[in-house]
Amino acid sequence: MNSPGSAVHRRLTLASSVIGAVIVALDGTVLTVAQPTLQRDLHASFAQVQWTSTGYLIAVAGLLVFAGRLGDRYGHQQAFAIGILGFGATSAGIGLAPGIGWVTGLRVAQGVFGALLQPATLGMLRAAYPADRLGMPIALRTSAIGLAAATGPLVGGALVTHIGWRAVFFVNVVPSLVMGVLALAVRGPARDKVRAQGLDVPGACLLAVALVALVRTLVALPEAGWTTATVLGLVVVAASGAVFVRHERRTASPLLPSEVLGSATIGAALGILVAASASMLGTLFVGSYFLQETLGLDPLQTSLRALPGAVVIVLVAPVAAVLLRRFGARRTTLAGTVVLTLGVLALSRLDEASTVVAIGGGFLLLGAGFGTVMVTATAVVVRHASVESAGVAGGLQQTAMNVGPTLGVATAATLMTLTTGVATGPPLTALAAVSAAGVPLALRLPGRTGVAAAAQGPPKDAAPVRTRP
Repeated sequence: MNSPGSAVHRRLTLASSVIGAVIVALDGTVLTVAQPTLQRDLHASFAQVQWTSTGYLIAVAGLLVFAGRLGDRYGHQQAFAIGILGFGATSAGIGLAPGIGWVTGLRVAQGVFGALLQPATLGMLRAAYPADRLGMPIALRTSAIGLAAATGPLVGGALVTHIGWRAVFFVNVVPSLVMGVLALAVRGPARDKVRAQGLDVPGACLLAVALVALVRTLVALPEAGWTTATVLGLVVVAASGAVFVRHERRTASPLLPSEVLGSATIGAALGILVAASASMLGTLFVGSYFLQETLGLDPLQTSLRALPGAVVIVLVAPVAAVLLRRFGARRTTLAGTVVLTLGVLALSRLDEASTVVAIGGGFLLLGAGFGTVMVTATAVVVRHASVESAGVAGGLQQTAMNVGPTLGVATAATLMTLTTGVATGPPLTALAAVSAAGVPLALRLPGRTGVAAAAQGPPKDAAPVRTRP
């Protein structure tokens, strides 16, 4: 692992992971800016435009874990190459699309390739770096995502204003092509031969049904409320989820290996990621509406008020990696969760008289807490899975980061309908409680001694790994 070739491959792996994550993050932020212009240009309804986001999200959520298993079996570099080339190709197709139907269909296809791409960005890191050195690569990846979140609205706004909405999709094409070709052309160190595991297609289908039903229900809930359809959606989630867990415990080659499914540590870290991303994105949703509807700011001014949060994510992520090595996951994640909760509570007190300093300070706390939690909890998920299950672990991490924001926005939007105007108090108090739910979960993460233990392999709390009879 210390040969020059290995060092070159690590640098390429880190660059691929960072650029892949940035392309996906940038795509999501610029699309939000482009949607109003896209709607007018293609003469589409608001509901049709919303499906350009919902269709992508459903495709990604349903396939992430299975895509991670494909990477574990056939190679993360190959999965990354196919995912990023497909992502770029569908981006070009959307930029050329003649109507809203084509845009929606291509966004769903883009979600399929995004599902291949995202777990691979973490699986490649797990395969290239020792477990005890994963913190800084993951921190750099997190910083890059924060930078994309900060610049996305500004870049998207400039492109839409001066060129048109199609330009925001063409931006992805060249970097996707370059990184895909490099991933195919540059071979990494030989992989250790492991016995091929079954892909567990029935388990993948059950999990996809549960996640698609969950995402679809959460997206529909704020507008539709508690109707027969939304209640039925939750019933489908519960039933398919229960059948999935039962299937996984009985099948010879489960989609989720027992070292993952039986790990209390990985489960706690995933719960923290869901809680943190729900509170973060839900708060940004409420804050955006408050700044524009109550304070009368335009979208650019709103982005500038929230900018401290995105900037501090970029800055705090490498610091979190250092704290993780020094103090362990438990204390670092606990501190980040407390800071995140304080940020949500600070923003819940905003009113018409709030100053720029008060608003920026709240977003700064929000970003500092979220950046810390994202680095530490992601490192726990990835390092506590074996190299052979790194793709599945990456898929679970990405699933948490897709479900969490959907849950947070649904919670915030539902509570906002219960008040007159845009009152930050009720929805953000609820989201602060969601964030605080990460505190008991953080206490279940390993302390300083767990860092060294994780480098030796899967944690002791994992059940024995099943093999095929």
